[in-house]
Amino acid sequence: MLKHLLCAAIVLGASVMPASAHHSGAMFDGAKEIVLVGTIKEFQYTNPHSWIQILVPSASGGEVEWSIETGAPIVLLRAGIKSNALRPGEKVTLRAHPLKDGGAGGNLIDVKKADGTVLSTRGQ
Repeated sequence: MLKHLLCAAIVLGASVMPASAHHSGAMFDGAKEIVLVGTIKEFQYTNPHSWIQILVPSASGGEVEWSIETGAPIVLLRAGIKSNALRPGEKVTLRAHPLKDGGAGGNLIDVKKADGTVLSTRGQ
C-alpha cells in the first residue's frame, strides 16, 4: 500500500510542474506600468486566465482594443471580483504591466471604475 501511495505522489508531483510552467509572466514587463483610460468591451471570466478587453481612444481618432490578462475566476472571486464586476460600456482606468513586444496587451495591476471602486487581485 505504501508503495502505491509513493507512486501516486510522484505522478501527482510530476503533473503539477508543467502546470506551473504554463503560468509564466515572461511576456510582460514587470518593471513598467501603463495606464489605460477607456471603455470595457468584454470581461471574459474564464480559465486558466480571465481577460479584460478594453477599447482605448487612439491618437488618430479611432480606438485600440487592448487585451489585459488577469487571474483565473477562483483567484478573482477570492479577491471579491465576480463575473459581473465589469460590464460592457463601463468607463474605467486600468493599470497593467505591458507586453514586452509592445503589443496592445498586458497583465492587470488594478482597474478603477467610474464610481471609484478599485478591483485588484494584489491585495490593494
